[in-house]
Amino acid sequence: MPQTLTTTASSVAITTQMLERASQLALDSYRPLWTGDSGEQSTGEAVARHLDATIALLDKDGWTRTWSWPTEPTGTLPATDDETSVREMVRALLYYVREEEGATARGRTALTALGHIGGTEHGDPDTRDIAQDVLNLIVQALTGNTDAGFAAWSERRNRTHADITALLTAGARFARTYGPGAPASVPTSS
Repeated sequence: MPQTLTTTASSVAITTQMLERASQLALDSYRPLWTGDSGEQSTGEAVARHLDATIALLDKDGWTRTWSWPTEPTGTLPATDDETSVREMVRALLYYVREEEGATARGRTALTALGHIGGTEHGDPDTRDIAQDVLNLIVQALTGNTDAGFAAWSERRNRTHADITALLTAGARFARTYGPGAPASVPTSS
């Protein structure tokens, strides 16, 4: 019986065979999966940490399927005239920005969270891009469609936070299993 990584709240069933299929898709790819735009290779563990931190961020800030501008403005910039001092304008602008930042209380999309972690101690631009490539491979294995991508998959109307978490968890497991430095990535001698 295939091993799965799902929770009862998620409609996504990730099996070991699916991860193996994603690994084969990576081997068939035109470019090395584990090398980022910097030209340097990232370890599977580094990519897994990036994905784990993305899960933690979504759990903390909340998840939203898609992002859109608020329908009601959260604040308004006051009108200025020739008599308004620079100090008053800067204060008004800072207040407005703080109000707009409150819009993140609605949650982050999976891609926004993935990108945010790329600028923290848990990741960098290479691990962000590789993590997204890993997630693309898992979605392709999940759907059976080699043109499928994580971004579009994550924004489908029926997606849930549990679905996103299941896929991010599968990505971390994939990275730890098949990435550089993982036991499965070490060549065996015959």
